[in-house]
Amino acid sequence: MLQRCTTNMSWLSGLRELRPLLHLLLPLSIHWVAEEMTVSVLVDVTTSALCPGESTCSKAIYINGVQQTIVGIFKMVVLPLLGQLSDEYGRKPLLLITISTAIFPFVLLVWHQSEEYVYAYYVLRTISNIISQGSIFCISVAYAADVVNESKRAAVFGWITGLLSASHVLGDVLAWSLPEKYIFAVSIVLLTSCPVYMKFFLVETVIPAPKNDRESGCWAKIVDVPRQRYISMRRAAEIVIFSPTLRGMALVSFFYELGMSGISSVLLYYLKAVFGFNKNQFSELLMMVGIGSIFSQMLLLPILNPLVGEKVILCSALLASIAYAWLYGLAWAPWVPYLSASFGIIYVLVKPATYAIISNASSSTNQGKAQTFIAGTQSISDLLSPIAMSPLTSWFLSSNAPFECKGFSIICASICMIISLCFACLLKPADTSSSNDIEGSQETPLLTDN
Repeated sequence: MLQRCTTNMSWLSGLRELRPLLHLLLPLSIHWVAEEMTVSVLVDVTTSALCPGESTCSKAIYINGVQQTIVGIFKMVVLPLLGQLSDEYGRKPLLLITISTAIFPFVLLVWHQSEEYVYAYYVLRTISNIISQGSIFCISVAYAADVVNESKRAAVFGWITGLLSASHVLGDVLAWSLPEKYIFAVSIVLLTSCPVYMKFFLVETVIPAPKNDRESGCWAKIVDVPRQRYISMRRAAEIVIFSPTLRGMALVSFFYELGMSGISSVLLYYLKAVFGFNKNQFSELLMMVGIGSIFSQMLLLPILNPLVGEKVILCSALLASIAYAWLYGLAWAPWVPYLSASFGIIYVLVKPATYAIISNASSSTNQGKAQTFIAGTQSISDLLSPIAMSPLTSWFLSSNAPFECKGFSIICASICMIISLCFACLLKPADTSSSNDIEGSQETPLLTDN
């Protein structure tokens, strides 16, 4: 009875800790809904524009791979830079910039969906992803860490990722129910409302350190900017490299993302080519994962975390991701992808467990640096995975495949998740951030939980 009461209190405390985050989570949820509702229809739109009348579109697969590679190259620098800037100048201005960039690519698809406009969409979407992909969530996690006690962060991160899943479910429902011609227009309206809401209601949590450069000349200031960025990036690298926990999490995140990003980049095209799935089937799969994820992240994670800890949750979720990949890769009937998607209920716990371990191993003044530096290592994965996955997937979907296994590329990607699981098993999560962190910033949170 006492244990049951304790777990119930852990679950409720996570919910109470969300109160200071209301004006962050509301616009973020709307943003995630707007982005998700376009995912399933984009496959049909790009395939129709680039390969009219065909169910398999190698051109679309290669363009997605090139896009992911370019994004990965630039994110290696941009993500840590945005994290440093959020630590130094505040979370709010960086969130406003990053969340606004997602609006512009979809404007083109509302205007027209011809081949030329789809190419232009890919260009703008690439720029948008360089700035916003990963950075929005990392800066949001740093914002949450500013106002939440270390012992309660895992539960709070579980609630945040649970809201992400709930938003994805709602986005998939909208995509499934709305006519295709209205989806992008509705998405733009929702995306535009998010930065407007943040501008007026979001409270800053960081006090920027005073800058004593009033007497410096213009040229001195220009020269000083890259020097300060270099020092800040080197400090972020030292924070991760000299902490065994953060260094281990960087390896776990790198190999997990190497496998999972490769699968995500080709999965919908693979299902369309093999089983003839369309927008409705894609939405059903995504809703299935999303509904289960809400339960696992918002209810199960806050209860399990005090009992087993973040490391056990992380290893279990990585094991589920391996099963997920193998079932997709070996899918022999149209119902097998639905079985595979059910493992998404467990593997989604990789993200909140990762954020919690990183956050607990970092000081309050270095949350943004640590989260985004490790996210930057994931960007290297985003760079590398399409180089192998795009041509390998196209090859095995074609009639020239060396043997019959259309999901062979997905099975290959699962090897990276197995390596990630091995590194996760070797982790020794820190009990306190003070012993593992290098203090190098004078910025302090405005809001703290006493």
